[in-house]
Amino acid sequence: MLRKLYDWTLDMAGRRNAMTVLAVVSFIESSFFPIPPDALIVPMIVAERRRAWRVALIASIFSVLGGLFGYAIGFFLFDSIGQPLLDFYGYNEAFAKFQDAYNEWGLWIVASAGFTPLPYKVFTIASGLTQMDLAIFLAASIVSRSARFFLEAAILWYFGPPVRAFVERYLGLVAIGSFALLIGGFITIKYLF
Repeated sequence: MLRKLYDWTLDMAGRRNAMTVLAVVSFIESSFFPIPPDALIVPMIVAERRRAWRVALIASIFSVLGGLFGYAIGFFLFDSIGQPLLDFYGYNEAFAKFQDAYNEWGLWIVASAGFTPLPYKVFTIASGLTQMDLAIFLAASIVSRSARFFLEAAILWYFGPPVRAFVERYLGLVAIGSFALLIGGFITIKYLF
């Protein structure tokens, strides 16, 4: 089944609407969707290395725009949308613990969440809820999301075929590692914050 999903993703990566799908996934992941755009970025670049920088740019732009939507959820719709999302991800207690100090360290928190496997969406909503300065939020988001996606693109562009061979040979381990990073990010937030 994993092989079929991988083959489907590679096929999708080569289609005409691949960039549109990437834009949508990048946008919704930054505000509420649990699957990161990396699940599309890696096969898209592996399938066609010459598009690496365009893929990174699309992911960066739409991820930041999605982050602004997450900020708006926290700012305008926390009671109706934001709170249920925090409930869904189990972050109410964790959020209450760091809410007071959030804006003091907000720049670094958003930058860390934007670059690492931490769930960025939780921090976009938290930034809106705590009314973090929008310019600081935007700057941290642009720098961290762009750094993440362009670094990923650079590695995949430079190492191209060997990366593809590695992924295809060790697909199961790569999938397990990816899910472990995703789950690890959620656990980190739950217990550290």
